[in-house]
Amino acid sequence: VQSPRGVTLLSHADVVAAAHDPAVFSSSISERRAVPNAMDPPEHTGWRELVDRFFTPEQVAAQEPRVRAVADAVVAALPRGCAVDAVAAMGNPFAVRAQTQWLGWQGTEETLLAWMADNHAATRSGDRTRTAAVAAAFDALIRTQLQRRRALGHAAPSDPTTALLAATHDGQPLDDDDIVSILRNWTAGDLGSMAAALGVVVWFLATHADVQQQLRANPQGLAAAIDEMLRIDDPFLVNRRRTTCDVAVGEHVLEAGTLVYLNWTSANRDEAIFDNPDAYDPVGHAAHNLVWGTGIHVCPGRPLATMELVVAANSLLQATTAIEPAPHEAPVRETYPLGGWRSVPVILR
Repeated sequence: VQSPRGVTLLSHADVVAAAHDPAVFSSSISERRAVPNAMDPPEHTGWRELVDRFFTPEQVAAQEPRVRAVADAVVAALPRGCAVDAVAAMGNPFAVRAQTQWLGWQGTEETLLAWMADNHAATRSGDRTRTAAVAAAFDALIRTQLQRRRALGHAAPSDPTTALLAATHDGQPLDDDDIVSILRNWTAGDLGSMAAALGVVVWFLATHADVQQQLRANPQGLAAAIDEMLRIDDPFLVNRRRTTCDVAVGEHVLEAGTLVYLNWTSANRDEAIFDNPDAYDPVGHAAHNLVWGTGIHVCPGRPLATMELVVAANSLLQATTAIEPAPHEAPVRETYPLGGWRSVPVILR
């Protein structure tokens, strides 16, 4: 699809092909430094290796008990028997508290919740001046955290924020701009993504009582189930690329310099791959699921995000006997370029 903004690829095959061809579909687009998202090989390789060290199985396993404590506390505070917005009352606070536990940013929860609201409003507005101001405010928050770590010296807590200050790339310490870029990617993007993903998961559970009961009895299936729920209603809409040369996509030729959007949501519902896109089939659809991306830029934080979503969903399922759609309130969709639901009114039993 062509528009004034560029070209959007919709089919599963085209999105996968572009994502696996960084030489032609470059990620070096953003005016702001974005490590490693807006990098191409060979620069991308070393930075991605550095980032991946923060998401090893050991790192994620060590964080799981803290995330479980956060999830249990958030779920325990939710009202029973009356309508509650699963995004505002569960998704947002869980995302913020899980993230501050991981990064060691305790005490910033209210600031981050307010920033999330400002960021979503700015994104919906399409006002670039407004979005730039919100982004600058977040960078300032990150720099404050770095200053605090440096002031603590050897007494600084052992967490990813402190670890980044000690990390090296090509034998050199990271400069603050690179650290800010990495932490911005982990936090500014992931806060909204986690809340949106939880909204999708809770609404799916509320509208599929059979799946809900299956997962109560068999929580070991939650990771695959959540991936499939997010494939059916993918809240992670698009990523951008720019062509480095003329390239044919099907019958069309994209000129060098064309801005290209990889539409993950469309690709995850491509009837050529998924006969019935709405059919819930975690095992059968897993091999082609693109919720976490594909290629060299596949989401590095997937292990942590999956663990957090599994823990949050399990806490909700084990603390309730039923999750139902609120009878007199309809869920509200987010506005592009945001995905998922803006509000998900449910009743917990």
